[in-house]
Amino acid sequence: MNSLKKRFYPAVFTKENDRYWVQFPDLPGCFTEGDTLEEAYEMAQDAMGLYMVNENGEFVFPTPSDIKSIVPKENEYPLLVEFDPVEYLKSVSTKSVKKTLTIPEWLNTIAEKNNINFSQLLQNALKEQLQVS
Repeated sequence: MNSLKKRFYPAVFTKENDRYWVQFPDLPGCFTEGDTLEEAYEMAQDAMGLYMVNENGEFVFPTPSDIKSIVPKENEYPLLVEFDPVEYLKSVSTKSVKKTLTIPEWLNTIAEKNNINFSQLLQNALKEQLQVS
């Protein structure tokens, strides 16, 4: 699960005519904008997700540079932007998939008598095992 840990990338927010433009020194060609600083930050998180997913649907994480290395120009504000791969996947992949599993018949009988929701139980167990919420 280490590959899905939260990461922080420096971004340069530029205020221009009541809008904020965002660029990432470590993500060439990754730009976005927002009407407010909060909106620009949220758009920056989404832009990072689009940038970091390759054509095979796998995350590729460039090494982030030190924010102290950014020398801002007038109207520029360097900020660290958090990227949470798990939250990003939740926001873009809401489709459910069917899984077939095999358990002993005796266990199935007891679980059904106790009104166990197999789907919910499996989801909870996977989240616990993978340490995601």
